[in-house]
Parts: sequence; C-alpha cells; structure tokens
Amino acid sequence: QVQLVESGGGLVQPGGSLRLSCAASGMIFSLYNMEWYRQAPGKQRELVATITSGSKFINYADSVKGRFTISRDNAKNTVYLQMNSLTPEDTAVYYCHRSLGDYWGQGTQVTVVS
Repeated sequence: QVQLVESGGGLVQPGGSLRLSCAASGMIFSLYNMEWYRQAPGKQRELVATITSGSKFINYADSVKGRFTISRDNAKNTVYLQMNSLTPEDTAVYYCHRSLGDYWGQGTQVTVVS
C-alpha cells in the first residue's frame, strides 16, 4: 500500500530554515506528481508547492514564493521542501500528498516562534 512519511519539522526562530522530507513507499514514485500542503490552526489546508514527476514543472503558493523550494530525488523516493526565511505565519502542520489516489502523509509540525 502507498505510504508517505514526512519528517524534518520542528521549532525554529523567525528567519530560520527547515528542510522537510517525505519518503514514499508502495508506489513507483517517479511516475507521480507530488505536493506539499499545510494546515495552520483554525485554517483550511492550503497547497504550498507542487512538482511534476520529472521535476520539469514546479509551482508555489504566492505566500511562499522566493522562500520555499520543492525538489525530489526519484532514486530515493523522496520529495523535499526547503523552507527559508520562516515567519510565524508559516507555523502549521505540513503534509505530503499524492493527488492521484488522494494519498496523504501523517504530517509534520513546523512551529516558528521567537
């Protein structure tokens, strides 16, 4: 069965950086577009970034453009989210998602606080 396991979240000060990872199993990872979402307390889940199967096309939410970078390593079945210049507004649970079949990871908490 498809499994997505996120890691790399934590507590960071404003202006800091974190790198999230999502390890996929039970699927031919290189065939699928992948996404990162986030959900802040009391807010709807929002799409943060998408990357196509071969990394040719990448898109970001306006709120993270220029600060976050999505990438993937198909040999390692892993998608990453490099997050720089973090602000308290980035505090959320971050989820890895495969839209085809609607598979979600369990999420990893990112908290930005001074």
